[in-house]
Amino acid sequence: MATSAYAAEVARRFREVNGDHPMTAEDDAYVSAQFTPLERLCAALGRDADDARRQMLDGLLPLPGYLRSDGAEMVPADLFDLAAAAGGPDRLRAWFTAHWDDPAEGAAEWEAYLSGQYVCLHHVSPATIRRKAELTAAITDALSDPRPQAPAWSAALHALVDELDALAPDFAPYDRLRFGGPTSRDTCIDAVRARHPRP
Repeated sequence: MATSAYAAEVARRFREVNGDHPMTAEDDAYVSAQFTPLERLCAALGRDADDARRQMLDGLLPLPGYLRSDGAEMVPADLFDLAAAAGGPDRLRAWFTAHWDDPAEGAAEWEAYLSGQYVCLHHVSPATIRRKAELTAAITDALSDPRPQAPAWSAALHALVDELDALAPDFAPYDRLRFGGPTSRDTCIDAVRARHPRP
């Protein structure tokens, strides 16, 4: 469990963004299977964990996706990959936001990325963020004019849902607390399959 002053500030910032919700044993098991403790990742990569925390606090890297009940900062294994692709953490923002034509949309997605709340994707990148948005919009649009008796409509809907399913993890029960309701998997995958089963 991390105990540095930087770790305490990251934990404070995390709760400021996500609220102070308890992590259950089920949450901990899910998070431990999907993410890795920041300390362990940095040790494996020869990085200093407090350097990573400073970058999080300076808005150069995203906050942890979760704080496990023992206080461990849980991050994706590819936490540093986007900064490497951009040529370093100082270049990441410009590289990241350039993937959107609308500067305001790019800036909003950057802030969402820094929050650490993109736990809705197995691998977070501008490409997967954009594709998830396209898929959820297309699924919502298809459901606005349902034609379950039409094979082409059903096939197209399930193709969209299957692609989203491949991008999205299962989520933890904790996520429904911090996001204040159902997750995108609940609404755009599980509920759709339940309401419109494959022919």
